Amino acid sequence: MRPIRLLTFTTLFPNAARPNHGIFVENRLRHLVADGRATSVVLAPVPWFPSRSGRFGDWALHARAPARETRHGLEIFHPRYPVLPKLGMSVTPWLLYRAMVPRLANLLANGYRFDAIDAHYLYPDGVAAAWLGRRFGLPVAITARGSDVTQIPFFRVPRRLIQGAIRESAALIAVSSALKQALVDIGAPVGKVTVLRNGVETDLFRPPTDRAAARAALGFAGPTLISVGGLIERKGHHRTIEAMRQLPGFSLTIAGEGPERARLAALIDRFELSSRVRLLGPLPHRDLPGLYGAADASVLASSREGWANVLLESMACGTPVVAADIWGNPEVVRASEAGVIYTPNTPDGIARAVQRLFADLPDRRATRGYAEPFGWDDTTAGQLALFRRIAGIGMEAGHPGDMALRARRL
Repeated sequence: MRPIRLLTFTTLFPNAARPNHGIFVENRLRHLVADGRATSVVLAPVPWFPSRSGRFGDWALHARAPARETRHGLEIFHPRYPVLPKLGMSVTPWLLYRAMVPRLANLLANGYRFDAIDAHYLYPDGVAAAWLGRRFGLPVAITARGSDVTQIPFFRVPRRLIQGAIRESAALIAVSSALKQALVDIGAPVGKVTVLRNGVETDLFRPPTDRAAARAALGFAGPTLISVGGLIERKGHHRTIEAMRQLPGFSLTIAGEGPERARLAALIDRFELSSRVRLLGPLPHRDLPGLYGAADASVLASSREGWANVLLESMACGTPVVAADIWGNPEVVRASEAGVIYTPNTPDGIARAVQRLFADLPDRRATRGYAEPFGWDDTTAGQLALFRRIAGIGMEAGHPGDMALRARRL
């Protein structure tokens, strides 16, 4: 049986200029193609911008993304597409689609062959992918990941376009049961949605061999909280910082970068917390296990998530979590050894949850044990079955050339 050949289509994918951007998509894909039963070429568009100057912030990072690169053996293309800031929400799917039509046509003209499109994020990516699938005769599976289901459909035009993509797609994937229900609520047939959670790389994310040394390297002393995530409003770092006023004796380190950095730094100064709260900046993915393993607990105060990988990453390193009662989190944190789910999602709620967790901290080995079954194997198997089904590739039947391929193997 030959491999299923995928075109992975998403604007949420790392590149050399933004190595942590959409890394959860890359991680899932790496595990999918690891044993050769699937292959993928990645079409990961980035917004066009004319300048690489650092004074333009994230826009300059788009300009610095390479046109083509290889990561973990994956061939990745980063074509540009036009974006209309503040004005283009309703037209972005069309702009993305129009820019990608010649790119996909060029790939096909140069000998690339695909059985299906693996699209991530319903809007604008999934909408554009559905149109590309129709134009090029390819079935499309779209993975819903969070605000593309829980927030964007509240806008009239995006909702209509999302509903159209749902109809045209061959299959939908939700990373949590809560997101599956949200898809059903906006019109997706129940049988069209498969729940395939994110996983955790338990070989990478594991307890440190020398935790005392890891803590010393980071300057951790006393009860230490961490929060990992982009410095954007919906991650709720401002709530966690304010909660620290009620947690004397605790320290907080926030790892991430983003447009809220100046606001968060000002908040730390305003509350006179600079001796206990630190903005660490971004860390490479490979360095996160050391941070998780050195901490006493991780806090996730987001207002929206689909399936928060940071929770499993922390637990796999033996560190329990304090997580808001939002989409997906109760599906990840289901036992006392994992941590606590809290409500309301306010500074007071966070402070009470931290105090509750530290009143009876779980054994770190039990926390690691809880995370170990959340690897990628089940998700990979689910993806393979789904993509083969929508592409019409079974164990015995396949595309032209399968018999010759099997003959060569014999």
